[in-house]
This record gives sequence, C-alpha cells and structure tokens, in this order.
Amino acid sequence: MPAFDYVGLPLPIPETMRGAQRRAWERLAAAGVWWTGAEKVAIAAEVRAARACSLCQERKAALSPHAVAGEHAASETLPAAVVEAAHRIATDPGRLTRAWYEKMLAAGLSDAHYIELLSVVVTVVNLDALHRALGVAPERLPAPRAGEPSRERPRAAQEGAWVPMLALDSAEGRALFEGRPRVPNVARALSLVPDAVRQLNELSNVHYLPMDQVMDPHAHMRHLTRAQMELVAGRVSALNECFY
Repeated sequence: MPAFDYVGLPLPIPETMRGAQRRAWERLAAAGVWWTGAEKVAIAAEVRAARACSLCQERKAALSPHAVAGEHAASETLPAAVVEAAHRIATDPGRLTRAWYEKMLAAGLSDAHYIELLSVVVTVVNLDALHRALGVAPERLPAPRAGEPSRERPRAAQEGAWVPMLALDSAEGRALFEGRPRVPNVARALSLVPDAVRQLNELSNVHYLPMDQVMDPHAHMRHLTRAQMELVAGRVSALNECFY
C-alpha cells in the first residue's frame, strides 16, 4: 500500500496533500545536508518515543523542566544530546531557552545539525498530529537510504536569533525566499539549512497556506475562510502552548 493512502476515511484527502507528505517521507529517508538517512529516521523514531517518555512527561508537568533530573531511554544509534533535543523540541517547545540551546551546542551538536534535526521533528510532529486528528495510525517510518550528507553551509549571519540565518537581501536569501522583503520567522529560522525551508514551505502549502500568503490577512484556502482557519489554528496553538 502506498504511503499516506488514507484508505477508508470518510473525508477525501486531496492528492496534492498526499503527494507532499510522500515527498516529505522520501526526504526523511534520504541523506540530508548534515545527517544521514539512517540518522534522520532514528531521530524521527525518537520524536515518536518522546510521547511515551516518562522523563518528558515529568518535565512537562513540572513548574520548570530543569527541576526534573534524569535521562531519556538510551538510543542505540544517537548521542544523548541528539535524543534530548528531539524529545524536548517535540514535547515542550514553549519552554526551550537559549541557555538550553547553547548546552546542546556544547554537547556536540553544531548549529546546522540542530536546524536539520529541528526540521525532522517538525515534519514528524506535523504529520503524526494530522493522523491522530483523522483517527488513523501514524505512517510507518521509511527505510533509510544510503548516502552521505552534502555538508553545504550557506553564508548565514547572526541577526538576533539563536541560530544564524540568511539575510533577506543576500543573494542566497533572495533566491531562497524569492525576493520577498518580509518572511515569517519560523521560515527564516530554518534558513541555515535551505532544504528545511523548502520542506516547510511544501507542507505549509497543502496544510495551511503558502508561506508568502501567511502575512496576508485576506488569504485563505479551500472551504474555510481566513477567520475560520485562524480560529482553528489559534485553538490548536493554545492547546499546544505554542510560543506564538
């Protein structure tokens, strides 16, 4: 059975959406810019494991996550810092701090590795949440494909965020963001790994809005008005304790 087939659902899932999801899964299985395909699939598995992680649950319930000591269940393939980053971003993103991020860097994660890891977490959380909302089992993780990361780092700069980002007026920034003078921070924050921005754009296009329309209050898609879309998005964000 093809991935993201959604057999038996009473509501039709557009082929454009299923196609974007399949391409996201294909990219997950392939070597990226900083992680191999096997490492990315292992990170995806940790994102799913985080939902049942007792340490994550205790930290989430605590007044401060730093009040709870402990270790996540050992991973056979990933360093402890990678497991910690995948679990914390997946389960408690609203309370991440710059000090925590810098601790991840001190533990061996580069800023670019962190951004590509973040992209994997966002992809898996996004698609798994949709499956739960539809009442279907999560998509089976893909088999990793062989290959080595390209390790191509663009000329990003520190501009006030935790991570370096492409300047919008740079040649690389103009190419990635198609010359737009304003870009949502969630996209700019991934620009140290341009492929992560492209994946976010493709999934946003089918699940929400094209990135260039996010800041337009009149933009809408399909059968929902923009007001209805934002009501649903705002409620979901509140339940997820989204930073924004």
